[in-house]
Amino acid sequence: MTTTPYTARPIAPRALKELRTTDDAGRRTDGFTDTDGGSPLRCCLRHSEPGERLALVSYAPLRRWASETGATPGPYDEQGPVFIHAGECEGPAGDALPFTGSHRTVRRYSAEGRILGGRLVGEPAGFEDAFAEAFADPAVALVHVRAVEYGCFLYEVRRP
Repeated sequence: MTTTPYTARPIAPRALKELRTTDDAGRRTDGFTDTDGGSPLRCCLRHSEPGERLALVSYAPLRRWASETGATPGPYDEQGPVFIHAGECEGPAGDALPFTGSHRTVRRYSAEGRILGGRLVGEPAGFEDAFAEAFADPAVALVHVRAVEYGCFLYEVRRP
């Protein structure tokens, strides 16, 4: 975890409640017991522990954000797999940035929901610079932090 003035936003409680029944692809959500642990949980922004009940759901982060703001992301509206707890959880503990131990992409979005570019971050210390660089552009409304290997959404950071 990395400490920074920027806030990692987990999936919102209202969205989590919906996703625990039906995911953003319209599929019924089924839980499973995580036998190995280590899955990146987007509800509490930590890795799972062995024995926890999880769900792997399709999530459309930009669509969810656009429904709050009135943006129309058009073809930039994408959905992908995310792990969440199958039942309610405590949410994030602390304010350090999670999932910074691997290469990540910080993808920038406009207020209309269009991609404005991105930056590869290879070291935990590089996140603060990537966020500062992104938000120095007045056209950037929010960023997504994504896994490089699979492109999966990890969390969102909005303009401070």
